[in-house]
Amino acid sequence: MSRNDLQGSLDLLVLKTLSQMGELHGYGVVLHIQRASDELLSVEEGSLYPALHRMEQSGWIRSEWKVTETNREARYYRLTGAGHKELLKAEKSFERLVKGIRAVLRYA
Repeated sequence: MSRNDLQGSLDLLVLKTLSQMGELHGYGVVLHIQRASDELLSVEEGSLYPALHRMEQSGWIRSEWKVTETNREARYYRLTGAGHKELLKAEKSFERLVKGIRAVLRYA
């Protein structure tokens, strides 16, 4: 598995989260991934924010500053049309990766 596969997995998790949950701030993305994975996955801020920035530069997400429920300012992210297309592509790519891994694990 290459570094691109790992980066692609984080992209997939973030894009899927925004697709399911709508607009969220970074910490909301982290919480959703942890909860949805039954605490099996955790995303570190040091990985998340560079990924969000890269995805925004790619046009997959957009962001804007808003006030949170706790009256703090935070950048909220949302999926774009291009992001939705990238999500579909990433899901297919991930399924191929899982299929390949399963084939290796079954090999006797």
